Amino acid sequence: MISTKARYALRVLVDLAQNQGNHFVPLKEIATRQEISEKYLEIILKMLVAGNILKGVRGKGGGYRLTRSPEEYPIGEIIELTEGSLAPVSCLKPDAEICSRKSNCMTLPLWEKYNTLIHHFFYSITLDDLINGRLP
Repeated sequence: MISTKARYALRVLVDLAQNQGNHFVPLKEIATRQEISEKYLEIILKMLVAGNILKGVRGKGGGYRLTRSPEEYPIGEIIELTEGSLAPVSCLKPDAEICSRKSNCMTLPLWEKYNTLIHHFFYSITLDDLINGRLP
């Protein structure tokens, strides 16, 4: 299940893409528009800044802005940054140890196919696609 962290991160990025113009958008404005608590939003924004998804500036005139244009943000990147791997089973996570049952696991092809579908789906949609209602 996708948590509120990823869902709110997507909402914030859509909000910024639609409202940033040439300035940094204050956390308070984003929180108000998105009806997300400032405290929880701050946690999400820190993750996005650490992942180089957003740039944050403190002080007067500070706030947040996108580091790239909306068409350069695959949704999968945002979800994986906030949630971790999209892999449906632990043996398919990028850092997983090789499973001793891999060679005779009858269900592995199913999970591999599902993993490919999930990855392709979320990485084929960009922030710009969300904003403009272009979903595959």
